[in-house]
Amino acid sequence: MINAKIYRSNEGLITSFILSGHADFDEHGKDLVCAGASAVTFGAVNAVLSLTNIEPQIEQGEDGGYLQVKLPADLDKSTSDKVQLLLEGMLISLQTIEREYGQYISVSNIN
Repeated sequence: MINAKIYRSNEGLITSFILSGHADFDEHGKDLVCAGASAVTFGAVNAVLSLTNIEPQIEQGEDGGYLQVKLPADLDKSTSDKVQLLLEGMLISLQTIEREYGQYISVSNIN
């Protein structure tokens, strides 16, 4: 199962997220749940990098199955607003996948 954990500040802002595990929906290379979750998260990270010019701390597992992204703490309000909008969009997309394939992916918010 893919576990997506979204970490939030006391103010409710996304500060980091971790995706870990494998969906095991289908064999490697044909796993639609894994492909969807990967496309959504990597797309969001690439959008953050391209549209905000910030450098989040990114850690990936060598064989896939792990992605951790931590945002810098000192973002100005305008940049933070853009990053939050992009990551909230990512979260909604992951929750949409979870609604359809909940036995293969779990999404949780952690305060």
